[in-house]
Amino acid sequence: MLIAGNWKMFRGPEPAELAVRLAGLDGVDVVVCPPYTRLAACAAAGLRTFAQNVHWADEGAFTGEISAGMLQELGVTGAIVGHSERRQLFGETDETVARRAAHALAAGLAVIACVGELETEREAGATEEVLRRQVSVLEPHPSLVVAYEPVWAIGTGRTATPELAQEAHAFIKSLLDVPVLYGGSVKPENAAGLLAQPDVDGALVGGASLDPDSFLRICLAAR
Repeated sequence: MLIAGNWKMFRGPEPAELAVRLAGLDGVDVVVCPPYTRLAACAAAGLRTFAQNVHWADEGAFTGEISAGMLQELGVTGAIVGHSERRQLFGETDETVARRAAHALAAGLAVIACVGELETEREAGATEEVLRRQVSVLEPHPSLVVAYEPVWAIGTGRTATPELAQEAHAFIKSLLDVPVLYGGSVKPENAAGLLAQPDVDGALVGGASLDPDSFLRICLAAR
């Protein structure tokens, strides 16, 4: 079971304090995904640290981007690619997500690749069509994890029911044999029900990962 905390553009908790809180937590893998300015501190504190994005080139004229090698210099061991906020706000496409994922994996980073449908797509009955399109560009790899994020549930306080999450996760696994995390307003109050589903292999946690108490409770629910 993998629990990843995506701090987004928030400073987040103190890495050393969080590491102490998570120490001795058996039976669950924990990852933190802080902003770039906190990557080195999180890695130095002994936290398994992923970046929130990674480029597909080793170097070049790509203002604002960061390479796999640069992340590895900081002790970072993985990266998120294709988060819905990157897709919606910054023009990320299925093609660029695939390029980022493939290069990062080849460079030795683990990858959490995000997929998920908009509310209008779900209402139109296009959830499986969207997931098929987004997943089809990814290649299986031992270090690849997919995160299913129903976009209508991110930052809205709405959460897919455990049954809806299970249905989507099972469909994704029918397309690609990798672990699948659930992401979409995961909180201590709903974590146990979501994580109990047979095809839910963990969670990508947003806002609740900024509070050490809430994040620890979610990790304990996973255990």
